[in-house]
Amino acid sequence: MKTRTFLVSLVLTAGSWLSARAAEPAKPTAAPAPAPAATPSTATPPKMETVTIATGCFWCTEVIMRRVKGVSKATSGYTNGNTKNPTYEEVCTGLTGHAEAVEVVYDPAVLPFETLAHLFFDMHDPTTLNRQGNDKGTQYRSGIFYHTDEQKAVALKVKEEVGKSGKYKDPIITEITKAATFYPAENYHQDYFNKNVPNKTGNYRYCQFSTIPKLKKLGLLKPGDE
Repeated sequence: MKTRTFLVSLVLTAGSWLSARAAEPAKPTAAPAPAPAATPSTATPPKMETVTIATGCFWCTEVIMRRVKGVSKATSGYTNGNTKNPTYEEVCTGLTGHAEAVEVVYDPAVLPFETLAHLFFDMHDPTTLNRQGNDKGTQYRSGIFYHTDEQKAVALKVKEEVGKSGKYKDPIITEITKAATFYPAENYHQDYFNKNVPNKTGNYRYCQFSTIPKLKKLGLLKPGDE
């Protein structure tokens, strides 16, 4: 009898406990912890620099620079003259004072300016005044038009080194001058070699005669160039 009474009491107690638990308000489910914010990239973009160079006809200079590792942009144009917005025909008269030049944007971490300056003296004859091959006139003069004092110092240093090296029998006459306003040339001059030589359009024979030997010399010739 006592055992039965104990069991009934136990059942009643359990029922009361379950009822009390059911009456309790449900505890809110904890929200998941937010995902950590993405860490922004710490990579530093390359610090690009610009220099303007002239080695005669800009068609040759531009295609060479476009193929050099470290160069991000090469634009043909006219620089260091005395008239605004000159046309190609006006520059060809030699009366505007401009040089046919290429504005080069490059990464100095990949292509140090000293290396670029040595390449400049390798890609043309820096000893002929206002002339490259059959091209004659002040618009075809040799020049480094620097954008920073550091470029100026390095250009002068390399010019002296090349002059003393015995590579050229005549004195180097390259102009090293602060860059003035640069005017991009007409669209048909941009990327002239690559647009015309493989397709045998435009003045492609001039490029075959003057540019291909330079690309060969510098190890920059590509299949299909000839």
